[in-house]
Amino acid sequence: MEFGLDTFGDVTRDATGALKPQDQVLRDVVAEAVLADQVGVDVIALGEHHRDDFAISAPEILLANIAAQTDRIRLGTAVTVLSTDDPIRLYQRFSTLNAISGGRGEVILGRGSFVESYPLFGYELDQYETLFEEKLDLFTAVNRGGSVNWQGSHRKPVAVEAVYPPAGDHGVKAWIGVGGSPESVVRAVRHDLPMVLAIIGGDPRRFKPFVNLYHDAATQLGRTAKPLGVHSPGLIAATDEEAREAAFTGYKALHDRIGRERGWPPITREAFLSEVRNGSQYVGSPETVARKIASTVRDLGLGRFSLKYSAGTTGHDHLLRSVELYGTQVIPMVRDMLASDRSAA
Repeated sequence: MEFGLDTFGDVTRDATGALKPQDQVLRDVVAEAVLADQVGVDVIALGEHHRDDFAISAPEILLANIAAQTDRIRLGTAVTVLSTDDPIRLYQRFSTLNAISGGRGEVILGRGSFVESYPLFGYELDQYETLFEEKLDLFTAVNRGGSVNWQGSHRKPVAVEAVYPPAGDHGVKAWIGVGGSPESVVRAVRHDLPMVLAIIGGDPRRFKPFVNLYHDAATQLGRTAKPLGVHSPGLIAATDEEAREAAFTGYKALHDRIGRERGWPPITREAFLSEVRNGSQYVGSPETVARKIASTVRDLGLGRFSLKYSAGTTGHDHLLRSVELYGTQVIPMVRDMLASDRSAA
């Protein structure tokens, strides 16, 4: 069982209440990742965005910086927007990261929930589906190693003896990020990749049909089912009350900003607290969060749980404390709970 932390580099507020500049946010992310390594977190994953409320647009640059300051933590993305990236350059960036980090790099491939990268890099939104499918096919062909003979409709054919630098016999560790469509689940199985479910609201058990579909499709296609992961938001503090207070203000700023763009109503405190109690907000004291994570791991049969610990504009000091408590208290508690389950069984 692996435990990760995810962040988009959410632009936070300083002690005066002012929004921090993005360059400082990026330095804060590196500090948070270094702390995560020190307290025993297994994976740090950085999400790619191209907006003023998220600072990370080039995750691999930060991951390389983090690699130089850490010893063991795995270095990933959450997610890489493959539809508007070049699969061969992506492979090269991560094979290079693997080389300098001792093989700690990994990538979660997805289409993303924002579309700013399409006009930014000259792609058409009406090709949303076909771009991802084709680029995923090319990436997996390159990631197998050796010669590549590939042809698609969005770019010229590729015919090379190898792509350098090589990533080794097993390639770059890659996952597919899934937001909740059956087609995406089956796609992960077809490409023989592990899957991460982005569960950002509602009872996580409602995703059990997607877990069942993943295993059923693997059986039907003669594949060995790979590990399953979940990415969900949360924040940890000494008490439930402190965590909820710290998370709500920042999360409301994030939710309502995106809501204005997408036509959602502003979130109320009661709606947020309902999500904390019954949904997929892992907010509270270490024991509260540990019990909730353990329940999700049991119900969905997970091999990885990743907490999206950055909560909108919630400050860097709260995020550091959350990272510390996650590594030193939450993860050991969850491991103990799961071990007790196995012993009882």
